[in-house]
Amino acid sequence: MNKNKFGCILVLLVVLLGGSLIFNFVLLAMHGSSQLLASAPLMTSRAPRFDEVTVEDGHGQGKIAQIALRGVITSSETGSLGETMVDDLKIQLHQAAMDDDVKAIVLYVDSPGGEVTASDVIYNAVTRARARKPVVVYMGSLAASGGYYVSCGGSYLMADDTTLTGSIGVIIETLNYESLLGKIGLEAVVFKSGAFKDMLSGARAMTPEEKAYVQDMVMQTYGKFVGIVARERNIPEDQLRNGIADGRVISGRDALNDKLINGLGQIEDAYAKARELGHAPDAPVVRYEASFKFGKLLRLFTGKDESSKVQIELPGAMDPHLEAGRLYFLPSFFAP
Repeated sequence: MNKNKFGCILVLLVVLLGGSLIFNFVLLAMHGSSQLLASAPLMTSRAPRFDEVTVEDGHGQGKIAQIALRGVITSSETGSLGETMVDDLKIQLHQAAMDDDVKAIVLYVDSPGGEVTASDVIYNAVTRARARKPVVVYMGSLAASGGYYVSCGGSYLMADDTTLTGSIGVIIETLNYESLLGKIGLEAVVFKSGAFKDMLSGARAMTPEEKAYVQDMVMQTYGKFVGIVARERNIPEDQLRNGIADGRVISGRDALNDKLINGLGQIEDAYAKARELGHAPDAPVVRYEASFKFGKLLRLFTGKDESSKVQIELPGAMDPHLEAGRLYFLPSFFAP
């Protein structure tokens, strides 16, 4: 009987101890990962670094670092080590550029483009890395618009002949639902401080002045895009504006003919070109990967990690979830 009582007490203690641990862990998570991250400098003086995984063996000196840019370029996607996927790209490019053992970088781009500012930030990070060592850009299935904008920062651009690239242009969109509101008996009531404050509102038609203002803003951004392509690819700007810089998507082979890229090939050819430019024959190729981080676990518990959500998409839908009012470097077929 005493043994039974002792056993029950022991089980109760274990349950209470386990419950206490779980409660404290949840309490810590609810306290917010931001405070934990804010105290990170007190915990370590090292900047975040990605782990290295060998993707192609080699017996030469040094190494080639492969960095991948995949999907829509956006500052809204949570990063692995940084706050966003843009931060992740900046961290990887800086890590490769500052590593003396890395002789060249291969940036694998498979992206339809995305936000203007996010694309510009990554482009500048690529050019900073290029200032220290060669950056070979390899374009996958799609490296269009913002994907091509980023690629222009490389030392040598390579694509498959079936790659879709180009799409040099800018797009901004809104949705007008004024007629729908009238049909169901709804009317938007707006109080604003200035005439242009609600210029992209879908509840009314845009005025001619608003259309001219937005179009001018689009053309300013387009001008920067064309200027970068002209400078990086050594193509006259007028030739671009009067030719392929009209938003069209072109194949890798046509991109080579139009001097938007330097060569055609497969990813292995990009590795070979990186070894050549980096003077590192037979160097191994490593890919950067993020190791497990406690901060990501906390974001999972606090609901701040978008990857923890379940999302169902209809087959065939290629919607990058454009947000009204944002400028994008994207092909026109991504706009509804």
